[in-house]
Amino acid sequence: MATIYYTATTLDGFLATPDHGLDWLFEVPGSDVAEDAIPDFTSSVGALTMGSSTYEWVVRHENLLEHPEKWREWYGDRPTWVFTSRSLPVLEGADIRFTRAPIAQVHAEMVAGAGDRDVWLMGGGDLVGQFADAGLLDRVVVTIAPVTLGAGAPLLPRDIRSDRLTLVSVVQRGQFAELTYDVT
Repeated sequence: MATIYYTATTLDGFLATPDHGLDWLFEVPGSDVAEDAIPDFTSSVGALTMGSSTYEWVVRHENLLEHPEKWREWYGDRPTWVFTSRSLPVLEGADIRFTRAPIAQVHAEMVAGAGDRDVWLMGGGDLVGQFADAGLLDRVVVTIAPVTLGAGAPLLPRDIRSDRLTLVSVVQRGQFAELTYDVT
């Protein structure tokens, strides 16, 4: 069981545009090749978390308010914690838990909810940084897209030095490079 930050980023280290857009990711030729790896990863996941901006993007992008059943296509019945200080829409049939609780407390709940499977930190980068600050980040799997944005939401806005990161693998997925690092 591991707590894993699994995400995609631009070559210059941004998760999203300044207005939280991800169109850049889907415009890359061959992005479906990179997406082919997602089901293998999610099959090992027992619980996940995300910040409010990520949740809002998923809800909007997948039109989940009108089609809440689509949540299960990607996330199944896994418990999902959404860190937020705002009221957000609840999706019928999804096990979504909105929280403002401390990271360590929620992480313990997530580990219990995941059973013997992994915990997926979807993002955003600052939320994942809080897990890293608390010593609760075990692995980073980042797929780098051949795109630069110049500005936006940073991949992981923390100072984590090479003595804490060990490169485990590099995989080419079409135009994308997937890097996996263990975090100590």
